[in-house]
Amino acid sequence: MAVRKFEKQGAGVKFVNHVFVIGAGAWGTGLALSAHRAGCSAMVWSIFPEEVKAINTHHENILRLPNIKLPNELSATLDPGEVSKAEIVILAPPAQFMRNVCENFSNKIAPTIPLIIASKGIEKDTCLLMSEIVSEHFPENPLLVLSGPSFANDVAMARPTAVSLSASHLDVSQKIANQLSSPTFKLYPNNDLIGTQIGGACKNVIAIACGIVDGLSLGDNTRSAFLTYGLAEMTRLGCAMGGNPNTFLGLSGVGDLTLTALSSQSRNQSFGFALGQGTPLSKLLGNKDTLTEGVHTVNGMVQLANKFKTEMPITFALAELLNASLSIESFINKIVQQSIPMEV
Repeated sequence: MAVRKFEKQGAGVKFVNHVFVIGAGAWGTGLALSAHRAGCSAMVWSIFPEEVKAINTHHENILRLPNIKLPNELSATLDPGEVSKAEIVILAPPAQFMRNVCENFSNKIAPTIPLIIASKGIEKDTCLLMSEIVSEHFPENPLLVLSGPSFANDVAMARPTAVSLSASHLDVSQKIANQLSSPTFKLYPNNDLIGTQIGGACKNVIAIACGIVDGLSLGDNTRSAFLTYGLAEMTRLGCAMGGNPNTFLGLSGVGDLTLTALSSQSRNQSFGFALGQGTPLSKLLGNKDTLTEGVHTVNGMVQLANKFKTEMPITFALAELLNASLSIESFINKIVQQSIPMEV
């Protein structure tokens, strides 16, 4: 199927697909901008009036994406009712707010509208995947998951990016991937909803561990080992839950893991780096301005690992460290002694 772009209508432009993005953070705004580049009309929803005003009046989201000029056609709204105009809805709130978003929009989205989950993580109180939360509120809607190595700022700056788009039925993900792909944002379809989400959630946990390694200046050998151990952990858990092992060798597996674990742009890597450098855990956890999804995800990963009888030494050790029952030195030693790469 050819990519649906925009059609000329008289002297103007008619956009074919209307995309509504729930969440006007850096990631949500970047996805709306990418949808616009793919020939779609795009609107983002925010709970912050100043954010909406900045996008609609000044064509920028200065707090989330500084120095990025937004097109005049990209708009923002405070009104959740505007979602009724959408042909595709992208859910991009922080993972721990997904349930609240679903509750707010549950009676406003028609059951035929595809919902794309762009949030990575596990709900900390229930250990549910994002797709499980969304399907509770939207049982009839086609559900898709977007995941992969994609920093919001790079997407917004039109730097070439490739991600996975997963749905239960491959024809659904193929169709939507065609509609939302552009020359600088390529979506690759698959039908592994579970594996795609486990990769996106686990990589945040592993990134904190790799950040600690960097903060301690343990070197490239140690970091490489931790990456390998981490990939093995996410693969074991994902496969135990029904995921495809090939998923973890792709964009939403090793691709997202290497991006998040090795870059200082990553909040999770930076959190771990600060820990390794000696910043008190209490200070890092008390910073309400920083969203470190791996901190919220790790306890849920432990519960899933126990449920599916999966060995995840990095995840278990990090949970102990974040619960203040394990020292940094013991954390490193525990992982080195207990972790197992896939080939063993």
